[in-house]
Amino acid sequence: MNKKLLLLFTLIPLISFGQNYTSYFTGNFTDLMTNPQGGICLMGGASEDDNAMKWFLQRADGGDILVLRATGSDGYNDYLYQDLGIPVNSVETIVCHNVNASFDNYLINKINQAEAVWFAGGNQWTYVSYWRNTPIDSAINQAIQQRNIVIGGTSAGMAIQGEYYFSAQNGTITSSAALSNPFSNELTIDSASFINNQYLSNTITDTHFDNPDRKGRLMTFLARIKTDYGVFAKAIACDGYTAVCIDTNGIARVFGGHPTYDDNAYFIQSNCELTIQTPENCSTGNPLTWNLGELAIKSYQIKGDSSGSRTFDLNTWQSGTGGTWYNWFVSNGNFNEQMGTAINCSPLSIVDITNNSQIQIYPNPAHDRFFITFNDLSLSAKEINLYNTFGQKLVFETSKIGNDYIVDISSLQNGIYFIAIEGINANGNIGKLIKH
Repeated sequence: MNKKLLLLFTLIPLISFGQNYTSYFTGNFTDLMTNPQGGICLMGGASEDDNAMKWFLQRADGGDILVLRATGSDGYNDYLYQDLGIPVNSVETIVCHNVNASFDNYLINKINQAEAVWFAGGNQWTYVSYWRNTPIDSAINQAIQQRNIVIGGTSAGMAIQGEYYFSAQNGTITSSAALSNPFSNELTIDSASFINNQYLSNTITDTHFDNPDRKGRLMTFLARIKTDYGVFAKAIACDGYTAVCIDTNGIARVFGGHPTYDDNAYFIQSNCELTIQTPENCSTGNPLTWNLGELAIKSYQIKGDSSGSRTFDLNTWQSGTGGTWYNWFVSNGNFNEQMGTAINCSPLSIVDITNNSQIQIYPNPAHDRFFITFNDLSLSAKEINLYNTFGQKLVFETSKIGNDYIVDISSLQNGIYFIAIEGINANGNIGKLIKH
């Protein structure tokens, strides 16, 4: 009898109110420390895909789930705690009413105790203006990097996940408005550090990709990132009922209702096979033209199914399973797409440098610099090169102290790079380096 009463108690959300936030709590009040498996769950913005959410909960390893939002109430609590059948210790929803909530110790402690953080839908500018450059985003990023928590979100909660993001500071924008003037006041692309996750570095995300159709505006986002920041960014987009779940190996699985429903995810990038990739016209007051022989953008479209069996490899952005390649292009503000062929840009064959007893590369992941050491003092590097995932050679600074080479990567964006070392008896050593 007592056990039944206790169970009933845990399933009734405890509501607590503060001046700056409201908390809805379901489950065990005692914090449970588990071993989360990390990862990212990106949801397109309609109702949640149950199988993707099970994936999200499983990677929390039975721990504590924190839902952050700026509107709404406790709609996720029972759904995540009991409806999906994945045991977790607790689910707490915290609704932030203003920016002051971001400095509340209670919220910071809850982030520090969570094994998973989920961003609900809403208005992404509210999230940006409430949480960016506050203890909230600092605690979340620390939890991702140091405790390997799983993170995710839907609609606006997905839109804020990339290194670049449409902030909606001046409201939303349609494809037609974006294409007709890429510098419209409503087209606000931001790069200020917010949510930092290595597999979404150099990436922007977009949602509700089926209704209304958003392909044109996302292509305009990419054109603006190139024009404003000099970066050929990538993009991940989801239809409303579709989810992309990314594990810590960089493999994205797509969940949805195919074949019953036409649920799609898209992995989009500029065509690195072209010698010139820059838009022909991305200027204030003029329609966008990014055509390049009708080959400007490559998009890999995957129809999501219940098992998430179809995948895309974010390590290379070139290989996937079960999807179809398309070419996207814009002429004088008019978006078009047609069937395409697989992209092939990086000829690098990877040999794990860490298994080579002659060479040490550390630290990896690296931040502003890393070191190369030849264990055999008779060896030295004839040449050190870094490449991005497009296979393009990058400019960076190196110096040498003793037998150590110091490589300065502070000017590079966070992301995945390939390092190639040519040295005596060490030719052709190529490996993967992560900058965070």
